[in-house]
Amino acid sequence: MFSKEESRRLRQEFWTSFGKSFPRKWILYDTKLKGFSFKFHFDNKTALVALDLEDDLENRIKYWGKLQGLKTILLNDYLPDAHFEEEYFLDNEKEISRIYVPLNQKVSIHNKNSWRDVMEFFNEKMNMFEVFFEDYRDFIEN
Repeated sequence: MFSKEESRRLRQEFWTSFGKSFPRKWILYDTKLKGFSFKFHFDNKTALVALDLEDDLENRIKYWGKLQGLKTILLNDYLPDAHFEEEYFLDNEKEISRIYVPLNQKVSIHNKNSWRDVMEFFNEKMNMFEVFFEDYRDFIEN
């Protein structure tokens, strides 16, 4: 078991190490679309990359419809392991829509032995999410 301070230090060390191992500017929140963002998630049980729709319901519905129209392309050409969840509840009980790709192996941010696998997974899958977004940005925006 780790203290809060040890856990915080390990998390910080992971993200610093990830940034140094894969130095690039990720899109993440800088999509220029309100409520439309990409996220990395890594805790003591799971790792995943996600595209989250967190805006008001009207915008969520609009973007979700566009992404549903691109679902086959996303799954066939970019991320075959992506999961689509129109109603996804965050830990704080906020409802969002999410498309995500989980790392299908047991990992923990507290276990440095799993860090390399997670970093490579993040780099590969988030890159594919971003390529998809750039390829279909015009369709999603309009």
